[in-house]
Amino acid sequence: MFGKKSYKFVAIGDTVIDAFIRLKEAHITCRLNHAECEICMKYGEKIPFESVEICNAVGNSANAAVSAARLGLDVGIVTNLGADQNGDDCIAQFKKENVGTSLITRHKGMKTNYHYVLWYEVDRTILIKHEEYDYKFPDFKAPEWLYLSSLGNTTFNYHKEIERFLEKNPETKLVFQPGTFQIRFGAKDLAGIYKRAEVFFCNKEEAQIILETKENNIKLLMQMIQALGPKIVVLTDGPNGAYALSENRAYFMPPYPDPKPPYDRTGAGDSYASTFTAAIVLGKSVEDALRWAGVNSMSVVQQVGAQKGLLTRTQIEEYLEKAPADYKIKEI
Repeated sequence: MFGKKSYKFVAIGDTVIDAFIRLKEAHITCRLNHAECEICMKYGEKIPFESVEICNAVGNSANAAVSAARLGLDVGIVTNLGADQNGDDCIAQFKKENVGTSLITRHKGMKTNYHYVLWYEVDRTILIKHEEYDYKFPDFKAPEWLYLSSLGNTTFNYHKEIERFLEKNPETKLVFQPGTFQIRFGAKDLAGIYKRAEVFFCNKEEAQIILETKENNIKLLMQMIQALGPKIVVLTDGPNGAYALSENRAYFMPPYPDPKPPYDRTGAGDSYASTFTAAIVLGKSVEDALRWAGVNSMSVVQQVGAQKGLLTRTQIEEYLEKAPADYKIKEI
């Protein structure tokens, strides 16, 4: 047994350090209707930047773990780190956020994942590099909930280990928020994960890639995802809001209004997915989970990085008490 400590909620995924580089001299070029945008800078020159901010222990699953911990859940994380100072810094950050570290694997002679975030205006372009760790799924007491998200492109067999863990522990409920490489693996190769999922999250464009379709109707997209196995499907559509499908009922939730223009959109999707999940774990309805998720997502984009703006349960409830009249769910 990897660790004697048991958790109610365990997140699985890669942990990274993000270095946010705030750009000053750049511009954006887009094709028709603001599609396929590119960030452009002068080639071969010295480009001034405004600032750099380091965010330790981030990544989809790390963000979900911190979010769930702030909302009061007993949380652990299964992740891999290098045996370096950056890894030490990530461990310290997890402990600071009350995320259990007993299921973390350290790799001697290897680095901790380190990404560079080119931050311009309200959005970011991330330069990523996932270290090729020797992934081995730990043996630990099954939690009530597993939250699976972004892992590197060498982890296909690791996903099969996760599937076997779930087969041995049918009482454990799975939440799946696929990252870039999991989306590229495709629904067929990860069929066991999709079939086992209690809750599934992605955005509209990711759903189209997963399903290999150009279908634009979000309700149909959710039904197509649900046909793969997930009981609850949540699709986000950026600043337009989010949608959910559960027990043949489909919902639309508008975004919680921003108190001021978004500062940085990093982590908006992670906060939405993890907050929705935490609400469900705490016994809330799908409708209430959507209300919670919109509030936390709004808060996150007002800060740098994916974790600074994450709220506690009390803070979310305070926002909901003063929510505008049009912040309400519509059945579609």
